[in-house]
Amino acid sequence: MEYDGGLEILLLMDGIEHFLDNGYWWKIEAREVEKSKSRPHGIRYCLTFHDNHNTRIFGMDNTHIPKNKRKGYHGRIVKFDHVHRDEKDKGTPYVFVNAVQLLTDFLKRVEEITEQL
Repeated sequence: MEYDGGLEILLLMDGIEHFLDNGYWWKIEAREVEKSKSRPHGIRYCLTFHDNHNTRIFGMDNTHIPKNKRKGYHGRIVKFDHVHRDEKDKGTPYVFVNAVQLLTDFLKRVEEITEQL
């Protein structure tokens, strides 16, 4: 895996919460972890967007195996990267390219959702 210069930016953003005027808000959690087959980029992240009732309405993370992948897992290597497209989505695979792309994809989707409100 090649060097990801945006990784430092993502790690510095750990713990940031940003509140919008309408009560919606987003949060970024990111920390370094040992590289593994499930987290080959060496980070554990959770980026979430919440409505004004604190319900997650969109999220991107690699903190767990996506729930829709648990059936039939039986020891196969499953990358943890996934997206929750809405509050009911149990996890759709996400192709992690690098930290900058992750942040770009997250903020772009937050903007799209916000424009629809």
